[in-house]
Amino acid sequence: MSRKFADLGVAPALIEALAERGYEDAFAIQELSIEDALAGRDICGKAQTGSGKTLAFGIPVVQLLADAPRGRVQALILVPTRELANQVMDELAPLCDAVGLRYLAVYGGADIDKQIRSIENGVEVIVATPGRMIDLLERKVVSVADVDKVVLDEADRMADMGFMPQVEWILRRIEGEHQTLLFSATLDGAIDTLVTRYQNDPVKHEVENKEVTVEQMTHIFLTVHRMDRSKVVANIVKSSNRTMIFCNTKRMCDRLSGDLADLGVNAEPIHGDLRQRQREKALGKFSKGEIQALVATDVAARGIHVDDVDVVIHFDPPDDHKTYLHRSGRTARAGGSGVAVTMVLWDQELEVKRLQKRLGLDIALVEVFSNDERLENLASWIS
Repeated sequence: MSRKFADLGVAPALIEALAERGYEDAFAIQELSIEDALAGRDICGKAQTGSGKTLAFGIPVVQLLADAPRGRVQALILVPTRELANQVMDELAPLCDAVGLRYLAVYGGADIDKQIRSIENGVEVIVATPGRMIDLLERKVVSVADVDKVVLDEADRMADMGFMPQVEWILRRIEGEHQTLLFSATLDGAIDTLVTRYQNDPVKHEVENKEVTVEQMTHIFLTVHRMDRSKVVANIVKSSNRTMIFCNTKRMCDRLSGDLADLGVNAEPIHGDLRQRQREKALGKFSKGEIQALVATDVAARGIHVDDVDVVIHFDPPDDHKTYLHRSGRTARAGGSGVAVTMVLWDQELEVKRLQKRLGLDIALVEVFSNDERLENLASWIS
């Protein structure tokens, strides 16, 4: 049975902020990590996305800095992507507000001058992608001299994306005594090096990996035409029970949901720009079968656990094989089998073939149009 946050030593102000978001019971990784982190120990956590690890490090970081001096960066949270930076910031903002900590997400592709102004006004908690953090450090806009809490979130993804040199460059500049919390889906190779070099006698906590394997599902790769793509998706959804569709951007989620509605499919988007209440409402309707499809970004889909999803559609092919498995794992849950369908545009064929190679798959890309009768019965693709 899950423990309450109060049982783990979480402060009343934070418990209240969590309750307002609907969080009362701790997830497994939170139960394991929070007490040790609050005691000041370094944490090495092995946990998948969607396991609740953001609060596993966020609650201790915020609580331990509640009485820290204001005006200089006290906590640095490194993440691999801008989407995750925003997701982490969304989760931590109510906690920071509860104790009066100022916070900022910094990442490439956004206005650096605006970020600099925010830092100059005083920020205690920064969530950053490695490249942008280095840029700010080199400009001497921000200092890590007073950093007391360091978090490495999704360290394995940072390694996969080639960010380890940047991560280590930053860590070497945090010289004072500090607490380091590291979370990763794997703890081998480059991650083990990080643990050895930059953590001090860390407590290791592991949540069982329930990731599905390639063999547990059926994979279909369809070459489609850009103007016909939404119609192909609509025909698959209409012939399926419950479908999750993944897009790479929030804008595409909204656009596809609108296209599907015009094509007679009851679908709703779920992404980081929507309010928590809106996301929960869409998820509730999907769980109850009131809508046929959920159109999601990878970040928004973390932590979503819905049974009886029989088809996952990659509207945009994922950037890497791990993301493909995370997405596709929404089907084939609880030992069942499911179908993962990837839409491939003409200029995506090479990257999709590379993706297949990383997955150990060798499946032909089949060109289809939306009037193809086989879309009404995906089983017909399986020979």
